Amino acid sequence: MDSNSTRHDEDSVFARTVIDAKLATADEVATCVAEVRRINREGSAVIRLAELLVEQGYITESQRRRLSEDSRGDTTYRPAQQIPGFQIQGKIGQGAMATVYKAKQISLDRIVAIKVLPKRMGENSEFVNRFYREGRAAAKLNHVNIVQAIDVGEAGGYHYFVMEFIDGKTVWDDLRERGNYNEKEALDIVTQSAQALQHAHERGLIHRDIKPKNIMITKTGVVKLADLGLAREMSDMEAAMAEAGRAYGTPYYISPEQIRGEVNIDLRADIYSLGATFYHMVTGRVPFEGNTPSAVMHKHLKEPLVPPDHLNTTLSAGVGEVIEVMMAKKREDRYISTKDLIMDLDAIVRGEPPLIARSKYDQNVLHELAVGGETISMPAIEVVETREKEYNLWPVVGILCFLLILSIVINIVMILGD
Repeated sequence: MDSNSTRHDEDSVFARTVIDAKLATADEVATCVAEVRRINREGSAVIRLAELLVEQGYITESQRRRLSEDSRGDTTYRPAQQIPGFQIQGKIGQGAMATVYKAKQISLDRIVAIKVLPKRMGENSEFVNRFYREGRAAAKLNHVNIVQAIDVGEAGGYHYFVMEFIDGKTVWDDLRERGNYNEKEALDIVTQSAQALQHAHERGLIHRDIKPKNIMITKTGVVKLADLGLAREMSDMEAAMAEAGRAYGTPYYISPEQIRGEVNIDLRADIYSLGATFYHMVTGRVPFEGNTPSAVMHKHLKEPLVPPDHLNTTLSAGVGEVIEVMMAKKREDRYISTKDLIMDLDAIVRGEPPLIARSKYDQNVLHELAVGGETISMPAIEVVETREKEYNLWPVVGILCFLLILSIVINIVMILGD
């Protein structure tokens, strides 16, 4: 990992620490992050997020020092070394919410990954509950394309989650290092991700945080869907009501209904987020950009999507249609199941048109044309039937006109004959 990537990751961790400490809002921190990137891109000097937050008056110098220590507090192996039955071999990742270690499970002589919650997070019941919810959700799933859960618990004051070790990379790593995927590669990865989601959806679980960082790829090309920290049972109305009005997800990939904090979130939210990820994979850019998370989410709600094949003209029409249906702002216009999505993806791979997406796309176009580009509430199929009936009247009108003209001619002849 290069120095720029390291600074970016450390700034991300520090940003989350500041927000969790309620010293600045997410939008205020995001504005500072954007400014840091602009300065570092355009200037010769390098500035860190912590320095700018102090300069802008959001935090004091003493708070900067203390928060920096907190955000770096788990960089050693000390927390993970307290977990009995595991031998730590190294740290493989760190985010704002947890640190992940590579370890050997002594009893079974196998390599695993252990996610450890920082102690400062362990004092927050919401983070702890989410941490254990991830473990319980993963334990209900057993699929080749989902990271396998092994154990969850607490030791030495640290909460931990043991899972399958994935020797590979994430989609995000690829996008950052090389840019967009070609169509064939993207279709393979998205299809495997959809198969993982289908397995989860059939068991009543929605992921709610599909994004490039949560899609891992092994060295043999097997996709592994990770991070079920926001997963929820669709039938769990108690949890849904507790979260009502709050947006859970990642701004660049979040569905409109999640942004609105709706209660009845279902599997179509995952389809939208996978569509946004698919879009990023084949175009090299996120569907909507903005200076703040709020600005990005507003665009998910209101701004029309630039068709992916307008940005990458090498894409087949089928891929563009599938993504646009996946990312329809109204969820009733999306695929109704991951099974239907997989059928269309498989069709494209075979060189055939995605019939389900094309049907939805054509219905929506006809629907808009029938009302002059305005959206109305009647079902699209009614518009199709009405247009066909109007067209079928023309032969009748033609015959009537012919008979009328013939009658006039006969009358004229009769009058002249008299």
